[in-house]
Amino acid sequence: MDAQGAAADTPRIAFIPGISSDPFFVAMEIAAQEQAEELGFELVYQGSSSDYSPQAQLPFVESALADDIDALIIAPTDGDALQASVQRATAQGVPVITVDTTVTDQSELVSHVTGDNEDGGRQAAIAMAELVGGDGQVFVMSGAPTITTDTQRVEGFVNEIEANHPDIEIVGIEYAYSQPTEATTKINAALLNYPDLAGVFAVEGNSGVGAVAALRNADAIGDVALIGYDAYSNQVAELEEGLYSALIAQDPAEEARIAIEFALAAIEGRDDDIEAQVIIPNVVMTAENLSETRQYQYAEK
Repeated sequence: MDAQGAAADTPRIAFIPGISSDPFFVAMEIAAQEQAEELGFELVYQGSSSDYSPQAQLPFVESALADDIDALIIAPTDGDALQASVQRATAQGVPVITVDTTVTDQSELVSHVTGDNEDGGRQAAIAMAELVGGDGQVFVMSGAPTITTDTQRVEGFVNEIEANHPDIEIVGIEYAYSQPTEATTKINAALLNYPDLAGVFAVEGNSGVGAVAALRNADAIGDVALIGYDAYSNQVAELEEGLYSALIAQDPAEEARIAIEFALAAIEGRDDDIEAQVIIPNVVMTAENLSETRQYQYAEK
């Protein structure tokens, strides 16, 4: 086979993150690049570096679908807005796998690979209850009501509090739309409105950044428990410093590896090697267990 023929046989997999600059997706990219080198496929990894939104993501999806790809891996920024893209890919014969987040109707997906977001919220609630002594007011700072991972985490948190911790009151659930300054503003307001606030659950990374700033501004570090989601290097450092009380860590690298394995299996027609859904457990990181859990800190370039 000549070089041109060999190139034609090389699978091309497009991988489109929610926002390419986020450490969660950077860890995915590192794992995906390693898989590309090891398994010999062409990886087209592209996405907005500054905006987590369907408006920013859709041009990258459209570009990939016009670029003769063999499979599409995507972390949808909105479950409804990206639905048509999944349908278009399927119509073109391009198998689609969602990672982290997903679309509203998953019937046309090859697979969905994600962390256990509902359980992550539940684990955050259990940790929060321990931190506040089972009694007090807590505030939830989420990303957006249209992001599936965020809604599942909030649902898990709320359900656990309501079912098992009757003396804890959730005084608000607000959305920062991936803008740390928005999270800071809304947590500042919560601290003013609820001077006895005992804890904050920051549902995603940008909300966590804003939460740390708000607690610093209010000189409330150590007085208000803060539980974050993800394990960025700065978050782990802040956990060590006592800014965070706990972190719910995912495994983005493993999500990427599994998604790629399924994409290659779909390209090669190995349907028996594909699972329709894979849910990866979370890890609760604290300053006390950091020596055992530091391995879950997200890889960086």
